[in-house]
Parts: sequence; C-alpha cells; structure tokens
Amino acid sequence: MQTEVKSLNEECGVFGIWGSKDAAQLTYVGLFALQHRGQEGAGITANNNGELKTKRGFGLLTDVFTSQNDVKDLPGDAAIGHVRYSTAGSNLLENIQPLPFNFSDSQFAIAHNGNLTNAITIRKQLEANGAIYHSSSDTENLMHLIRLSRKPNLDDQVKEALNTVKGGFAYLVMTNDRIYAALDPNGFRPLVVGQLPDGGYVVTSETCALDAVGAEFRFDVQPGQLIKIDDSGITVDSYTDNTQLAICSMEFIYFARPDSDIYGVNVHSARKRMGEFLAKEQPVDADMVIGVPNSSLSAATGYAEASGLPYEMGLIKNQYSARTFIQPTQELREQGVNMKLSAVKGVVAGKRIVLVDDSIVRGTTSKRIVKLLKDAGALEVHLRIASPALRYPCFYGIDIQTTRELIAANHTVEEMRDIFGADSLGFLSTDSLIKAVNLDSDAPNQGLCVAYFDGKYPTPLYDYQAEYDAEQARLLETR
Repeated sequence: MQTEVKSLNEECGVFGIWGSKDAAQLTYVGLFALQHRGQEGAGITANNNGELKTKRGFGLLTDVFTSQNDVKDLPGDAAIGHVRYSTAGSNLLENIQPLPFNFSDSQFAIAHNGNLTNAITIRKQLEANGAIYHSSSDTENLMHLIRLSRKPNLDDQVKEALNTVKGGFAYLVMTNDRIYAALDPNGFRPLVVGQLPDGGYVVTSETCALDAVGAEFRFDVQPGQLIKIDDSGITVDSYTDNTQLAICSMEFIYFARPDSDIYGVNVHSARKRMGEFLAKEQPVDADMVIGVPNSSLSAATGYAEASGLPYEMGLIKNQYSARTFIQPTQELREQGVNMKLSAVKGVVAGKRIVLVDDSIVRGTTSKRIVKLLKDAGALEVHLRIASPALRYPCFYGIDIQTTRELIAANHTVEEMRDIFGADSLGFLSTDSLIKAVNLDSDAPNQGLCVAYFDGKYPTPLYDYQAEYDAEQARLLETR
C-alpha cells in the first residue's frame, strides 16, 4: 500500500450483472459509462455456468478490450467489471481489478471502489498468520478475511469480513453461484441497483451506467447493507446496524457524471445550485461567465443565471485528451492543460470574465487557465470555485492522503490569487455546499462528508492517524 501520494486521483467504478445473456458485453457498456471514474486500468470477470474467467489490463477500457472478440471470449450470464485509478497499491497488473482468486473448492472475483483505512494493520496481522498476498492492493484483504473466517456459511463469512475492514468501500464479490454487493457503514461511495428488461439485476457505481445498459433504477444501496444476487433473485441484508450516511461531497462536486442521481439528487442540478449560491456569496462586476469544461459547466450555468451575467463558451476542450486531474505524473498533468483547453479569443478579448471551476487541488490547472485567458486578451479574470477550499486529506477513496499538495492548506486565499494571477478569488462556503446538494438525511451535514474542507472526519483514521497528526503539526509550524 502506498503511503506517499504523488498525484491526485479519482477512485474507481464498479459494475456487476447477474441473470442476463451476454453479461460481459453489457458490463463493457456499463464500464464505458463509468470511464470517467478511472483510466489507469480495466477488467471484466465473467461467470459461465459457474466457471469464472477474467480479462484485465492497463489503460482505458478500449485499450484492454481492443475488439469484439475480447468480450466474446468472456461468455456467461453473469459478470463484474472495474475501471481503476489506484488510491492504494502500485500501478501493477496484479492490482488491476477484478482481482481473481482460484481455490481448490471455489473461485472468487472482487471489485472495489474506495480505500481501507486499516488495510496495513490487517495485512500485517494476516501475513503474520501465514497469508500470502498476490497484490499490493488493499482490496485483497477482504478475500483473505473471508477465507480465514470460521463462520458456518459464506454469507456469514462475508459479513464478518466486512465488519473487520474499515474506511470507504463499495464491493462487488462474485463466486461461482452468486454476486455480493456491499457498502461501507457511511456510504462514502455511491452504489445503486437496477433491473434489466429480461429480469437480470445490475449493481453499479452510478445511475448513468444503468441508463447505458437499459436497466431501470430500483434502489440505492444503503450504508451497511449487503446485497446478494443469485438464481433465486435478490436478497437485501445488513452486516451492521452501526451506520450513518456520509457520502463523499466530491461525488457531487466533481466525480460523478452530471446525468447520474445519487440518493435521489441529480448531480447536474446540485452543481447548478452550487453555482447559484456561489454567485450570491461571491459576486463580481464582470461582462460574462465562463465555465471550465466539462465538470464545471453546470455550476457556471447556475452562477450566470443567479448573477444575471451572460454565459459564454470562452474555453474549448479537446474531447480526446484525458482529464488533467487524473494524469499519473505532475509533468503530464501540466502538459495536459495545454493539450486539452484553448481559449476562444473572439469571445474573451477585452472582457472581464468570471471563470467558474469546480475545485482547486494543487492549483496548477487554475494558474494555466488564468494565463490562457489573459493571453487571449481578457481584461480581468475573476476565479470563482464552486466548492469550499480543499484543506484536508481524504482517506476514503480519493488519493489526497497528505496536505503537502493541497494549495489551500498551505496558502491564504490572497496568496493563491496572486499565484494564479487572477484579479480575485472566491470559494463556495461549506454551508452552501450542503444546501446545494440538499440530501434528504438527518445525519450530520445532511449526510455529506465534508472533511476535506473542515477536517472533521466521520470515522477514526486508523492507520493514517499518525501521519495525519504529523502533517497538521507541520502546517502549524509553518504558519
């Protein structure tokens, strides 16, 4: 498991299907709809009459499955799939999911979205007891815990394992005769269930993947739930009653597709409300509003409508470039900004611009975009961020586990404005973020995890606590 974070990455996307012909083909389509959640690797495991077969590899889904034959070589009426960007474990083939396991009495495949906060402790304990790991991924812990359990049946073994792992997780576990789906007790990661016209069931990270395969939404998996799907149908159970919703707010701010719904809230609508609140909190005397394509366009529309300023297309995105946010190295990230965006000079020249972006992490992209617009002739660029300032790490499935690279943790708003070369800089407040998402929940922060903004984590940090304390102490010394 990596302890030093070298880049800011997204978590992953999972997709599972049971009881439908051409399951691998549908899984491919579903994963394609989830490609925004991870571009480092992809894989599919198919279940053909109780025999599991896996294909996985590096890159985009189209890099791994280069022809129709690659998918046809995975026959069966059940499958699980995964698109990956690592938050734990090195970039090795052995870590690309689904992770396959072949035992003398059974086969398993596991796909995981999230990050375990006690993975190091579990691994040390299990290895001391003779467990042999085949990857450096924290996902593998669950398999060892299941196999070492002394519970009388597989359902109880899975429940015991789920109660041992801590942190953020949405799991899909496929065996020879069933699929399990499980969500952590806080529901940090989204997970939904749908049903196909032929009766087959689908479990996946976002509702956009249900739409892609023509499945009808049935329900959101709730924190602490364990879903079992087999030939007899679907069973909804719980492995713990100690739950409290705290879904990652970055799902609404950045990660999820705008056409997805999370716990009944449409992502586009939530982002648009973020922009509306931002306009009220951080007004600007300007000529137009421009959004950073593509994840900021919803918020920019909301800002424009609430402010009465016209919305213009002042930036064009090259749709064939990868998202800068998840490039694997700093150098590639910086090159990616110039490769993926260009300013429309005829629109921005001589104008005072409100530039709306969804978030600021390191600040590299913000600095380059401000320069891009000013080089194109913009008179003023007022940067408005449709989320609070990211000042604290995430330990539940987003690869920001130190504060060193978080520019807002190390600089004031005025210092950041100067670094970016912007004429002004303003962030959305945490209270307005919570109101904009507007989850129907009586949990703290209406069921949102906002720890990246206020440092109040909803769970113990376990293996990360000492590192986090040392980071905060360092920050105090430098202020």
